[in-house]
Amino acid sequence: MKDFSELTALVVAKFGDQPSYAKADIRAVAKDNGLSTAGLWKGERRVGRGMYRLDNVATVTPITAAVKQVNTASLSVETNAFSENLVPEKDDLFVPFGNFKIVRDIIRSRMFYPIFITGLSGNGKTYMVEQACAATKREVIRVNFTVETDEDDLIGGFRLVDGETKFFKGPVISAMEKGAVLLCDEIDLANPAKVMCLQSILEGNGYFIKKTGEFITPAPGFTVVATANTKGKGSDDGRFIGTNILNEAFLERYPITCEQEYPSISIERKILTRVMEQIGIYDQDFVEKLTDWADIIRKTFADGGVDEIISTRRLVHIVRAHAIFDDRMTSIEMCTNRFDEETKLAFRDLYTKLDAGVISAESEEFETETTYEASEY
Repeated sequence: MKDFSELTALVVAKFGDQPSYAKADIRAVAKDNGLSTAGLWKGERRVGRGMYRLDNVATVTPITAAVKQVNTASLSVETNAFSENLVPEKDDLFVPFGNFKIVRDIIRSRMFYPIFITGLSGNGKTYMVEQACAATKREVIRVNFTVETDEDDLIGGFRLVDGETKFFKGPVISAMEKGAVLLCDEIDLANPAKVMCLQSILEGNGYFIKKTGEFITPAPGFTVVATANTKGKGSDDGRFIGTNILNEAFLERYPITCEQEYPSISIERKILTRVMEQIGIYDQDFVEKLTDWADIIRKTFADGGVDEIISTRRLVHIVRAHAIFDDRMTSIEMCTNRFDEETKLAFRDLYTKLDAGVISAESEEFETETTYEASEY
């Protein structure tokens, strides 16, 4: 193409250095500057519906007066931290439920449309997002938040490598440049003051890296998904210790909030059945009794009758323990020991009422000892 070099430089100057551009935007730039697009839409330049790649693009990054004052002559910037393919693999154990279709459709649209997903622990929030990305073949970069997570962790910072100071771009910038899904996991554990660097990013705008003087424009497809056990208002009951009250302006930048509940009994049975099939055990009666047991506990929890709950994740733990111990009650006891004495005994007593054929490990041990002692006389 005769006008290719000039056209690509003009496109980058207007829209920033991106992996691909909308066909309509390329045509508009060409028309405004009297350039031809003949032959551009052929070959391997097409990367998606209405999206095209421009090879050999001279990097023309939009800069402000503030950027021009930054001396970056001796600055080394590492950008290849996430060069590999980050599309998650589909998991045969995954059973879609709840907000999966909503999350999948938003991610598939490639629109910038941040999502805040809230729900109790162990109900598959993060797993759902990863599998939505797997289903849509979208790359995802997951960041696990703690109270110590700050701008250096998210945006990037200087590191000393072989005696040379290099700036390494963080996961947020990498996700923006790749047009990937940024998964902010357990966002309510973050110190609200330390994550305000995400404010402009949550508006869909570019980001000016103060330390390097570079302006990052998000590539098409970039969006943000956050998961949390609370709605960013803290945890009054102490169940989720360490969660924080997030800035209202920060929360307001998420257009929608998805409330993730535990799966229905039928969905949960499918999940546990698939786990059993994977590990080579087949006990459908145990699956049915486990899900009925968990459902009663959750309803009692909702009514304020107990302070703890059995999550879907814990049911999976019990099924896997069953593959090891080959005993229903032992599996339940081992996986409920994390609760306080009163709660774990109440949970175990409830299960024995649903499954009359089981006997607790403690009772079996007592009976064995009694039989042994009696044989001595």
